[in-house]
Amino acid sequence: MPKVLVVDDLATDRCLVGGILESDSILEVRFACNGLEALRRIRHEPFDLVVTDLQMPEMDGLELVDAVRREFPHLPVILITAHGSEALAVEALERGAASYVPKSHLTAKLLDTVEQVLSLPRSDADYQPLVPCLRDTEFRFALDNDKSLIEPLMNLTKQVLEDFQICDANSRMRVAVALEEAVLNAMYRGNLEISYEQMQEVREHMVMGQGMGLITQRRAQAPYRDRQVVFQLRATPEEARFVIRDEGPGFDVSSVLDPGDPAVLNREGGRGLVLMRTFMDDVYYNERGNEVTLVKRREAAAAPEVTSV
Repeated sequence: MPKVLVVDDLATDRCLVGGILESDSILEVRFACNGLEALRRIRHEPFDLVVTDLQMPEMDGLELVDAVRREFPHLPVILITAHGSEALAVEALERGAASYVPKSHLTAKLLDTVEQVLSLPRSDADYQPLVPCLRDTEFRFALDNDKSLIEPLMNLTKQVLEDFQICDANSRMRVAVALEEAVLNAMYRGNLEISYEQMQEVREHMVMGQGMGLITQRRAQAPYRDRQVVFQLRATPEEARFVIRDEGPGFDVSSVLDPGDPAVLNREGGRGLVLMRTFMDDVYYNERGNEVTLVKRREAAAAPEVTSV
């Protein structure tokens, strides 16, 4: 059973967040009232995920992200952002947080985000003797519009990033978060042409136990059912390059929100773009708007040490 630590100085907010998480019976939830208490708990008790507010006394969420990244690099942190804390949230994402959820969208987004981060497996394939022989690798998949395909795809992706030592464990998880956002967007917004508002209705139906509704319907209808998502990965010791293309009508690329604007954090439909632009080094679309390229370059800290003779 995954164990989640909720960190917030306000008892009412801890209860709110805890109640949402505990509605998923597979999660075990614990609480801390600030970053210092959270660190003490993490040092003495294993956790799978931290969900934290940003603005707290003694040690705030930004300082907690730094401390967790330094002491527990494999432990992901999800931020809860309030209006007015957008700039701090962007900084926390850049410094190691795994994802974020605006406080105004907790009910709709928190469980999905927690499940997304927890579902990203930690790869441990053992063929290290071959790794120094790698020069490049390339994969190309044609995916049906089936969300269950994403987890094994991200597992493979993280293994490739590890094999080429492109980035550390925390960054591998963040790359997987960004790629999942891009693939889901290609499946649902691109191939199935489901709008943001329609996706909100789908989530409400799922919470009420009414199935996936419009998603299931369109996966069985022409022309949607025949469309696929192409996922391409090419990796070298210098970088990993991902191309994700859907077969939908595309969109007006000029309408893409500016991810450098902190207010995008709380805008409908802007979250995925913020995560992609923050966690990847380059993100750009083709003119039609049905293909996105994401690039992750080798991090200096990930390079192996070279000792002089």
